[in-house]
Amino acid sequence: MKRTTGQDRSVTAHWRPATRAVRGGTARTEYGETSEALFLTSGYAYDCAGDAAARFAGEQAGMTYSRLQNPTVEMLEQRIALLEGAEACRATATGMAAMTAALLCQLETGDHVVAGRAAFGSCRWLTDTLLPKFGIATTIVDARDPQAFFDAVRPETKVFFFETPANPTMDIVDLAAVCAIARERGIRTVVDNAFATPALQRPMEWGADIVAYSATKMMDGQGRVLAGAICGTEDFILNTLLPFHRNTGPTLSAFNAWVVLKGLETLDLRIRRQSENALAVGRFLEGRVPRMLHPGLPSHPQHNLAMRQMDACGPIFAFEVADRTQAHALLDGLGLIDISNNIGDSRSLMTHPSSTTHSGVAAEKREEMGVTEGLLRLNVGLEDPADLIEDLGSALAGAGL
Repeated sequence: MKRTTGQDRSVTAHWRPATRAVRGGTARTEYGETSEALFLTSGYAYDCAGDAAARFAGEQAGMTYSRLQNPTVEMLEQRIALLEGAEACRATATGMAAMTAALLCQLETGDHVVAGRAAFGSCRWLTDTLLPKFGIATTIVDARDPQAFFDAVRPETKVFFFETPANPTMDIVDLAAVCAIARERGIRTVVDNAFATPALQRPMEWGADIVAYSATKMMDGQGRVLAGAICGTEDFILNTLLPFHRNTGPTLSAFNAWVVLKGLETLDLRIRRQSENALAVGRFLEGRVPRMLHPGLPSHPQHNLAMRQMDACGPIFAFEVADRTQAHALLDGLGLIDISNNIGDSRSLMTHPSSTTHSGVAAEKREEMGVTEGLLRLNVGLEDPADLIEDLGSALAGAGL
């Protein structure tokens, strides 16, 4: 089976985002299939021993082993890079594999990281627990304040690591300001953009060096598979990330890559409709709960910044009730919305972060992050928002709100 060559960058560079999401990275076999081919193979054969030696020496193009290259995974990497506006991309088995690889591939003992306080629980485990085991120091800052990054810089600082919007508190980081501070000091920025995806926010346009994803979320968008991705310059991906990835093996399966390719085809449609639904639901909840954290609403303290950086608000927001008891009562009163710790799904999902996604974080650190006992995170899906509002109204009443 002969595979066509990759796409001409001079052609794809002129494509608009919706076209890139459907056709980016596509490479067809001699059969001329319209949908991307699914290559379920661990290894590859060679015409002769000399070809095998040449490929391993880097002197001949071609696949050697699916821990390193796979045609289906390669199509996904090219498509995400096109959407991001990046030179290159490397896919990983999960979002946390992407975050871990993006950090460890470029850090060593004696280095220093400045990281945002509000983050997914496992990301805080990376900065607070894993990195110190390797002698890599971390300073945690309130990422909403660019000056905090400036003040935390040391001579050995190598990376700024943060999420925007942050999980689950919806903190917004001023990408232009923080990335400028990093660039002036030769520090790389690693931005977790999973909540927005390149459909709504492209951190590299604001100066970010590396953008990492849980593609499990909006990129798949239907709760089917796990996947991750890291975008950056070709030099970073090939010379810094690839040696780490090759030898540690956080490899994305071809099947999962194929599913995410299918998800990307509808990403723009889904995320914009879900953003509209999230605004409708957020407007309903505002005034009915003690505190709203929705970047699409003017009440959010960083609303103007969010709307400047993002094309739409996204499907995810958070709000607070009195305490864990009331939060659990509200969750238990839901009939349509599922109780689930996932996000990015086409179905509406709600979770109590303090007892699920951030339960492994010490109570005092949760308090520092803004993850209170009454905080709830809501992923608004593709259902009719009127039905979601009716479900929430009933649950609110049952919880005494």
